[in-house]
Amino acid sequence: MELEFLKTLFLNRSLGNDYILMLASFFFGAMGASAFVKPVFITKQFDIHSLSIAGKNEVRAVYGGFGLFMSIALIIALLLPELRNGVCLTVSFALGGMSFGRMISAIMDASISKLPVFYGTIEFMAALLIILS
Repeated sequence: MELEFLKTLFLNRSLGNDYILMLASFFFGAMGASAFVKPVFITKQFDIHSLSIAGKNEVRAVYGGFGLFMSIALIIALLLPELRNGVCLTVSFALGGMSFGRMISAIMDASISKLPVFYGTIEFMAALLIILS
């Protein structure tokens, strides 16, 4: 199977505008830091107002650790051009997967509130911007 389109899209140019990568890194870092310091701040946005110890651990892992390390990955992409496309592709797929998960949840639940729509839109747009900028 010929993959020339994918090769052209991902290999023949540098992915991710520097400013887009810096902005995405900042937001991932802010998400990570806030999840470590105050996990309930993250979950309150989704009508989860209290967390058990296990719940706090999960938020710190999924939002905190993930956010912090995505931020670091984007900084590495800015500093090491030979890793840039791989990092940009990985971060874009992670963001796309988050947005896709929100859409699947909305379909399965036959409902979605405004904030998940907002975050899903941002995740989808950021994924596209990192790949296409």
